Amino acid sequence: MDSLKNIFWLALKELRSVLSDKVLVLFVLYAFTWTIYQQASGTSNEVNNASIAFADEDQTALSEELINAFYPPRFQYPVRIRTDEIERSMDEGRFMFVVVIPPQFERDLRAGRQPDVQVNIDATAMQQAGIGAGYIHNIITQRLSTYLKRTDVNTSGPVNLVQRKLFNPNGVSAWFSSIVAIINQLSLLTIVLTGAAVIREREHGTLEHLLVMPLTPFEIAMPKVVANGLVILIATMLSMFLVVRMVLNVPVHGSMLLWFGGVVLYLFFATALGVFLGTISRSMAQFALLIVLVVMVIQLLSGGGTPVESQPGWLQAITYFLPSRHFVSFSQIIIYRGGGLAAAWPNFAMVAVIGLAFFSYSVALFRKSIAVTK
Repeated sequence: MDSLKNIFWLALKELRSVLSDKVLVLFVLYAFTWTIYQQASGTSNEVNNASIAFADEDQTALSEELINAFYPPRFQYPVRIRTDEIERSMDEGRFMFVVVIPPQFERDLRAGRQPDVQVNIDATAMQQAGIGAGYIHNIITQRLSTYLKRTDVNTSGPVNLVQRKLFNPNGVSAWFSSIVAIINQLSLLTIVLTGAAVIREREHGTLEHLLVMPLTPFEIAMPKVVANGLVILIATMLSMFLVVRMVLNVPVHGSMLLWFGGVVLYLFFATALGVFLGTISRSMAQFALLIVLVVMVIQLLSGGGTPVESQPGWLQAITYFLPSRHFVSFSQIIIYRGGGLAAAWPNFAMVAVIGLAFFSYSVALFRKSIAVTK
């Protein structure tokens, strides 16, 4: 009972220390609001407002219909240019795509021939160029198919491919990048706040004051975990409901209560990692360097940016022991697919087991560090 009281009062002390630092509080709010909104809406995997031009050498109703098929928000309204202007306009960077419709295009198409449509692409923006080329191909193919159904030309294929996208029918990248941004900020700030609290007490001499009190190393380390974890948990809740749900309009198909339960489990690992890095670091500068190395690895191997399956086989085996990978996995199951505990419990179990084991190790190392200090 006395141990719980000590943890409670020390946790209040840690919480007051965090909240009294106005710069730190503003940074946490900024990281969980504007940073997440900017990462979700500022970068996009789909084509948006791409510049396009048409060099129409056919001048028929069909070519006119193809030109009118392109409009915002995927593309800007098409600009009509001459063929002798193509090279100069693309050199100047005026257009990302230039489509050339050849002479007698409609006549050849009605005759059953297969005329070529040339698409010139500015590939300096490689991702947008590749995706945009697919968009242009699909739009032109669909319009030609619709147009030719009005004629006697037989355009039926052997297979009618029907696509059905689950969880994100329109392929909106903000639905995925916003959740990944929250996960990344949660990992980063939890480790930074907890580790910085350990180093700050060592540099300010507060740790020596705690050592002369009848406190165990566990009672000194646990309040840092509770206080900083609580701050990040509240910030995550506000970010999820205010930024992701209300501003970005990202739907959540599963139980938010279940997801926040998983967040609490992951916080044990992240705070333990912060205590570990704060214990082995001898200065704030050394701690900052370790943060860059550790957090970058955690984020790259979590599967949030690229699927784990695309990594080498030996690396996938290593990531199995990273709680961040399982955190991303159960987040996808709950938020995107609407799964429950029956689908997510293996990931929950791995996060709990690895987090508890690493937390025990970090506290043991912290205990040894205190013994050396004494």
